[in-house]
Amino acid sequence: MTPASPRLSPPIVIAHRGASGLRPEHTLAAYSLAIDQGADFIEPDLVPTKDDVLVARHENDIAETTNVADHPEFAGRKTTKTIDGQTMTGWFVEDFTLAELKTLRAKERLPKLRPANTAYDGQFQIPTLAEIIALAKRRTTETGRTIGIYPETKHPTYFAKIGHPTDAKLVAELREAGWDSAKAPVFIQSFEVANLQRLHTMTKVRLIQLMDGEGGPADGAQPSYKAMITPEGLKAVAAYAYGIGPNKSMLWTDATPTTLVADAHAAGLRVHPWTYRAENYFEPTRFRRGTDPAAHGDIAAEIDAGLAQGIDGFFTDFPLYGSQARDRSRAGVK
Repeated sequence: MTPASPRLSPPIVIAHRGASGLRPEHTLAAYSLAIDQGADFIEPDLVPTKDDVLVARHENDIAETTNVADHPEFAGRKTTKTIDGQTMTGWFVEDFTLAELKTLRAKERLPKLRPANTAYDGQFQIPTLAEIIALAKRRTTETGRTIGIYPETKHPTYFAKIGHPTDAKLVAELREAGWDSAKAPVFIQSFEVANLQRLHTMTKVRLIQLMDGEGGPADGAQPSYKAMITPEGLKAVAAYAYGIGPNKSMLWTDATPTTLVADAHAAGLRVHPWTYRAENYFEPTRFRRGTDPAAHGDIAAEIDAGLAQGIDGFFTDFPLYGSQARDRSRAGVK
């Protein structure tokens, strides 16, 4: 099937926090399962520890993704912080050393939607970026496929302000792995703008500007994401980024495609939307099956619809569905 906008690259599957629909997110088990299921890239969100080691957590608040609340020795670490304008109460990675974090274990973040995943609660550690890189390299050798990583720098302005900047650390670890070129199996992503522009001067690794349907970059570098998806706005993004990572909802007005994919391609930008999830709770109405929020809708059809628009890759919590859709698309079969 010919896409509505010709792709700039063959489509890739990005395992969002690993195979996070099937294992607790951001664990080596989730990443390894994603690779088994055919993912091209595994995605770690990166936050720094108190001793400035980059580890994989979706947020620096680890209350919902670890068993920290069950550790009485850390009860006094619970606190309230304001991060990118949002007030949060919990336990925060930057208040723990790596050694302390390694005493914790991951748990399922969405137990009501993914109750089967709770069987794995308490089994897996919080992985470091170094461990994730080692996994990708080892599995590349084992599978004969190139397994890449797709790290997101979380809250870079916030961390810089509290004395834990992450950009230089990330670049240094990638360089140590031998990854400092546009051909490296790496994409760096961020919802902020200034840090991507800074990274553009620090590394040749490909950069992805994340975008949402509402709001704007937390660093205030642009007034809104909507301003950034105009043809002129996309040309400005193309000056420092290889592609964009829009919320998948931005590809549609109800069931009608928007011009975002075509406009981005016209600016020379790849398009990697996020995040395709199987549960009805996350599906647009037309792809839901039944009324149970935790039941699976037609994720395959939703991904196929995005691929039909010409997207160059996509984030998914269910890499097996994604890999099957990618292979159908590459074979020209709907």
